[in-house]
Amino acid sequence: MAFDAGGYVAPSTSNIQDLDAALPMFNVERVSLQFAISSDFVAAEVANNVLILALSTGRILRIDLDSPADIDDIDLPKKPGEIGVIRRLFLDPSASHLIITTTLGENYYLHTQARTPKTLSRLKGVVIESVAWNPSQPTASTREILIGASNGNIYEVYIEPSSEFYRREERYLKGVYKAPDGPITGIWADLIPGRADLRRVVVATPTKLLHFAGKIGRHGNEGSGSIFSKLFESESPNVHDVSGPQSSSPSCLAVSPELEEAPSLDPVGSEKVFAWLMSQGVVHGKLLTSADTSELGSKVFSETRMFPRSQIPPSQTAGGRPRKSQDPVTSMILSQWHVLQLVEGRVVATNRLDDTVVFDQAILEAGQTALGLVADLKKNTYWLFTTQEIFEIVVTDENRDVWKIMLKSQQFEAASQFAKTSAQKDAVATASGDYLVGKGQFLEAAAVYGRSTKPFEQVALTFIDNGESDALRKYLLTKLSTMKKSAVMQRVMLATWLVELFMAKLNTLDDTITTKAELSESMNAAESQDQLSTTRREYQDFASKYKADLDRKTVYEVISSHGREEELLYFATVVNDYNYVLAYWIQRERWQESLNVLKKQTDPEIFYKYSSVLMANVPLDLVEIMMRQSNLDARKLIPALLNYNKITNVPLAQNQAVRYLYFEINQHQSTDAAVHNTLISIYASHPTTDESALLSYLESQSYANEQDYDADFALRLCIQHKRVQSCVHIYSSMQQYVQAVDLALKYDEVELASNVADRSDTDPALRKKLWLAVAKKVISQSSGIKTAIDFLKRCDLLRIEDLIPFFPDFVVIDDFKEEICAALEEYSRQIDELRKEMDESEETAAHIKTDIKALEQRYAIVEPGERCYVCSLPLLARQFFVFPCQHAFHSDCLAKKVVELAGFTKGRRITELQVEVSKGVSVGSKREKAIRELDALVGSACVLCSEMAVKLIDEPFVASNDNKEEWAL
Repeated sequence: MAFDAGGYVAPSTSNIQDLDAALPMFNVERVSLQFAISSDFVAAEVANNVLILALSTGRILRIDLDSPADIDDIDLPKKPGEIGVIRRLFLDPSASHLIITTTLGENYYLHTQARTPKTLSRLKGVVIESVAWNPSQPTASTREILIGASNGNIYEVYIEPSSEFYRREERYLKGVYKAPDGPITGIWADLIPGRADLRRVVVATPTKLLHFAGKIGRHGNEGSGSIFSKLFESESPNVHDVSGPQSSSPSCLAVSPELEEAPSLDPVGSEKVFAWLMSQGVVHGKLLTSADTSELGSKVFSETRMFPRSQIPPSQTAGGRPRKSQDPVTSMILSQWHVLQLVEGRVVATNRLDDTVVFDQAILEAGQTALGLVADLKKNTYWLFTTQEIFEIVVTDENRDVWKIMLKSQQFEAASQFAKTSAQKDAVATASGDYLVGKGQFLEAAAVYGRSTKPFEQVALTFIDNGESDALRKYLLTKLSTMKKSAVMQRVMLATWLVELFMAKLNTLDDTITTKAELSESMNAAESQDQLSTTRREYQDFASKYKADLDRKTVYEVISSHGREEELLYFATVVNDYNYVLAYWIQRERWQESLNVLKKQTDPEIFYKYSSVLMANVPLDLVEIMMRQSNLDARKLIPALLNYNKITNVPLAQNQAVRYLYFEINQHQSTDAAVHNTLISIYASHPTTDESALLSYLESQSYANEQDYDADFALRLCIQHKRVQSCVHIYSSMQQYVQAVDLALKYDEVELASNVADRSDTDPALRKKLWLAVAKKVISQSSGIKTAIDFLKRCDLLRIEDLIPFFPDFVVIDDFKEEICAALEEYSRQIDELRKEMDESEETAAHIKTDIKALEQRYAIVEPGERCYVCSLPLLARQFFVFPCQHAFHSDCLAKKVVELAGFTKGRRITELQVEVSKGVSVGSKREKAIRELDALVGSACVLCSEMAVKLIDEPFVASNDNKEEWAL
């Protein structure tokens, strides 16, 4: 990385996950400076990718490493000779606030949007050693922050930028604590999760580390007063002290950067880590979080560890031999997993989990002065500054070895989370499984072994030898879930073995419950019942999830051998083998269970297959289910319906076959002849003598002008079962009235025959014939001639002479002389009416003759100035026609108009006759005939008031060739 032409070039680190693990974890790179520097660096800070450099001349350089083209060059209000050289810089993690302190105790504040530092007058004379920024990281103001001074005092201050000249930057300044043993070399404040009124403050001095946790004060107006006073006044700190401290040794407090990417369940890296540099080494631990603050500090310090300075390898002398004296540590920072220390010009990185030194490299040359190590807590970058140079400590795949350390310390869950490659995860899983087996935790080991590559047979035999069938089942489930889909045979074998294990477990639990015996010292029958339910649910989940890996036939055999009816049927249901489920219940004559299965089906074939047996045993419920299906072919259900009708003996009103057929006809509008013929067959073959139901159906077909049944089939069936009324109706619907009457009379149904004869009123001859047949039957059956004659009076076509041939020879005329007299009187009246009609016709003919003669002498008067109604020219100018309506036309005008209005044929004939007459084609009588025909065609009717004029009703009054102005209103 380098500053080229005043700019910053980021290191070429592509995706860290793709870097080779052989690359060094830490590498120190020199940052080249391409801009002129007139003096040495005296202080430096980095935060949120913003670099702040302080020069001995009092200048401050502010560089945004994301867009480094522009460098802000800022001067302090006064010269170094007046205020001293810049001693320290304190930059908050968001890079919004900068506090500057000088060697003469002058302090300044610079906001990120300002270019002129403002004097902190209330902090004049305070030598600042450390700053605890507000944990909420505000940007507009600092809000409440803590400042540690060289005299051991801790101040709370609230700094807010202001453009007003006379207004101080500090809203307030208050001393809140006094450390008894030297300067405050480090201070940190953070929140307690879940409690807005709690704070934690960690204070470091050269000899002690103090931990405060408790409630803070609250005020109505923000920034109006101290909030930390209450904490320091009411809470006693937990103190971590070391024996034999050296107050003159460098001391500082560091906190780990914010996590960029951490496992969601990481028990190791989810909490911040602190490190305290003191004379004997580095003390580090987690900043534990807990809502209970009373023991928080003691818990934090109880889990701290110390990395002694003596474990840092000594540097070498000029002769290449290690020095005898211990090298001094001048600076220390924390990365995510390591403690970075500056040791006599060397950068030493120590893994804080196992205190191993992973990096030790000399960076500085002899005589170079280091300003110290700096960490960017937000961007996870690490820097080393000297008075002349800048180095960046580039970290590559820092957590690569974390899994090994966790595995070594038997923290298997954490090791699994930090393992990246499949080989690493497998190593963790194998070691974890072996550890759990050694402790007798077989169930936990099963889940872990399932994710490892440890030989299958070894793991299986381990569980079998120890009698851990539950662990074996869990192992097989885990193994099955991780096995590739392409390993078909292995998946089938594992799944089948699991079915066997599930059945054995369920049988064991059932036996325990039945005998009410204790399964073990800690499990009674009630617990077995709960475990039975749990195991059954596990089996159901397994069958649903892995049904594709199970062979149906094999699974049926395995489950059946254990006698597990519920599990057998559940599996069949899961794999949609409803044929098996239905066959199972039907074989055991469990009709309700069969219907429960059938209710959930939509496949028509299942209904066709089992409809016969179900219709014979539970017809009502089956029909209810079938009526809710919309995809059934009623034709395929006919055998089941006929079989049911054959064995049942219920009234037609309760016959379920009739009910379903009517449903198909009325609701689904079925026109299938087979459906209708089946209904007729059931009606006709029923033992009842009442055929009203059948007749009602046949009549409904007639009323709807339909005949969806086969008439010949229905007729033969009705004749076979002597359904006379239905036969007569069918004959009538076929318009075979003679056969209908003959059949009715054959069975002495005289009234029925009479009704048929009455219906056939379209043909009087046929109707008379039918009534003669009825009369013959009535006369032959009647005990009295009078009664027979009264019955036959219902027909107005029969006369007494038609009936006489049907009477017996011994009947005397006295028995019906009244009827004969009445007939003779009727004939006399008819003769009189005919004579009267003849007289009226003769009179009418005479009038017609008189009118014809009058027509020959009819004439019309034409006035001299009268004009043609077509061309409006004088009428007498050429040949013309005058009609009785007094309309007159020229012959040619009338002919032209008639051609326009007449049809095509008549118009063409008129044109032909006009040509024939005008050219003299015919002579003599032929010409006269042509003229008469032409006159007859042209002068047959007036074109203005005859039928031809009616055809002009849709013609407009004003034609397209008329003068529109004449018609204007």
